[in-house]
Amino acid sequence: MTSEKLTDFKLYLITDRKLFTDHSSLFNAVEEALKGGLEAVQLREKDLGTRDLLDMAYKMRELTKAYQAGLFINDRVDIALAVEADGVHLGRESIPAHAVKKTFKDRLIIGVSTHSLDEAVEAEKGGADFLTLGPVYHTPSKMKYGEPIGIGLLRIIKGKISIPVFGIGGIKIDKVGEVKDAGADGVALISAILTAKNIRETTENFLRLII
Repeated sequence: MTSEKLTDFKLYLITDRKLFTDHSSLFNAVEEALKGGLEAVQLREKDLGTRDLLDMAYKMRELTKAYQAGLFINDRVDIALAVEADGVHLGRESIPAHAVKKTFKDRLIIGVSTHSLDEAVEAEKGGADFLTLGPVYHTPSKMKYGEPIGIGLLRIIKGKISIPVFGIGGIKIDKVGEVKDAGADGVALISAILTAKNIRETTENFLRLII
């Protein structure tokens, strides 16, 4: 996957192994989403040690390659490079995007988590290839980032920057339309897909609405 292909994916699945009883269940869930047309996965297991995370990353790389999907590793540039992931996804405490861009040029596509206009502008200037922006709606997993930014701010930020923006945070199937109407290039999801009764069908439904 190249940076030019960024606009080709609209649905960005972020992992959370704690939603499952074991790792194999997570991989099975991700594969069901890939069967439903998912084109990009972020491996985000921040509490894992390096070796365990590396092991998961190798397995996720093998799985995503089988479906010709992109793989992004949260925070860990070293692991992204080790498993030949397509990119890395950076947060507030990560190495800055400009440092990754300066060191590795175009070897990694860079996604950055943002929660305000200032953060979004800074990320774009720093060399980010795309952003996640949120939480758009209330969601327990994003409470530490404060109150939801809402559709209005999403629309404003989309008017200020040129790189793709993925709405994140509390986005259910009935909210996809207004997120898209606000200008979002796609949506990033965790539980809306991973806890669905029929993951493949749910993925297909999200894609149908966002494309």
